[in-house]
Amino acid sequence: MQAIRVLLVASVVALLSGCGYNRIQGQDETVKAAWSDVISQYQRRADLVPNLVATVKGYAEQEKSVLLGVTEARAKVGTIQATPELVNDEAAFKKFQAAQGELSSALKSLIAVSENYPQLKSDQNFRDLQAQLEGTENRIAVARTRYIDAVREYNVTIRSFPSNLTAMIFKYQTKPNFTVENEAAIAKPPTVDFGAAAPAGKPAGQ
Repeated sequence: MQAIRVLLVASVVALLSGCGYNRIQGQDETVKAAWSDVISQYQRRADLVPNLVATVKGYAEQEKSVLLGVTEARAKVGTIQATPELVNDEAAFKKFQAAQGELSSALKSLIAVSENYPQLKSDQNFRDLQAQLEGTENRIAVARTRYIDAVREYNVTIRSFPSNLTAMIFKYQTKPNFTVENEAAIAKPPTVDFGAAAPAGKPAGQ
């Protein structure tokens, strides 16, 4: 009887392995790890925003709309609970993606405005934030690329025969991914250069 049980267990293990169960499990864990890195890098960027806004405000307080836009975009990002389960909810994933996109756009506007303030650009604290922001944007690009690749491999596996049957039995679903437009965007990380020469003329607002 014991021998039969061992044989049955071995048969089940072999069957699951042959049908891609172990592969699906492994790829699912890879996606989770990649997503965790994405969240970590986005959080790093969000943590830079308050100091960045405060520094810019010290030299360009009249740029209220831009400063408010960055602050509000960061607040919107903070309202989304980026849990591991979010990658299984397409609607929630799109909401997260849109919020991060709004923060990216707001930061680009802030960077563009800063070009009109030579004193701001020469501020050491601002230049330190520049280096941190640029490094973070690069890390975000790398993390997102890894996530995109991990999800692509996972989705191909659970759509392919015979592993698709295993996925159906164990209720594994395809996971949402960043859009094609986003993939093109992360292929060329934004350059944060506050050290470029300021435009001729007086700073804005003077």
